[in-house]
Amino acid sequence: MPTIIDGKKVSADIKDEIKLQVEAMKNEGKRAPHLAIIIVGDDGASHTYVGGKITACKAVGFDYTLMQFAGTISEDKLLKHVDQLNADEDIDGFIVQLPLPEHISVEKVTASISPEKDVDGFTNENFGSITSKAPLLMPATPLGIMELIKRYEIETQGKNCVIIGASRLVGAPLALMMSNDANATVTLCHKYTEDLAAHTRQADILVVAVGKPGLVSKDMVKEDAVIIDVGTTRVEDKTKKSGFKLSGDVEYAEVAPIASYITPVPGGVGPMTIASLLINTLQAAKNNLK
Repeated sequence: MPTIIDGKKVSADIKDEIKLQVEAMKNEGKRAPHLAIIIVGDDGASHTYVGGKITACKAVGFDYTLMQFAGTISEDKLLKHVDQLNADEDIDGFIVQLPLPEHISVEKVTASISPEKDVDGFTNENFGSITSKAPLLMPATPLGIMELIKRYEIETQGKNCVIIGASRLVGAPLALMMSNDANATVTLCHKYTEDLAAHTRQADILVVAVGKPGLVSKDMVKEDAVIIDVGTTRVEDKTKKSGFKLSGDVEYAEVAPIASYITPVPGGVGPMTIASLLINTLQAAKNNLK
């Protein structure tokens, strides 16, 4: 049976470590790190995610500011709020929760965020620093995946790492991290990749970040591979109180028995995204309070 990569436990460990650092900052007479969160509209999943981020801030002793706006807010008004946060010296970092309403450009909003406060790691400056010797604030989900690999002491040097999904949020930055920091040989697959299974069967480390439940089946995975499932799709389940369950991109029940390590969904990569947000906010605060 595989080793289950427990993102909840690792996330809890990171929070404990950050809490100690926050207490040390306060003992030195410094204020606590301060995270601001912008959320637009009433998307249920987004509000759930934001609630989790606020709970995490409380757990580690961060200050936080929640800014909620109606889905009808204009793009110009939202950008003005972003500018205000950029200029506010008491705010160390902030995020704009996605998705945004269709009339607001995600690209324009992201580009307006100061890289020093971009704790999601989405801006071009932060993305572009991944391969530098002095990286800035790293994209949160890939950073979380790298933390899991490091803390479970998974061998990466010279290993074949196949990533399915080339998004700007996960696949593309993770490919750079795995090749630059982990010294793996990386194959990045996407919707135009032909014979996907031929690639995945070569993977020592397989990362799936598409959002398509059951995309990867047992016949696509080689024995003793490390499986990192980033997918979290809400699938109807009338047996659940919520009416849905979270489903990953990997057929867990059939793939787990042949894997060496595997992340569950939920409880694998998901908690690590919030942990990475805290890591970045702490780093931004340290930079800001120098």
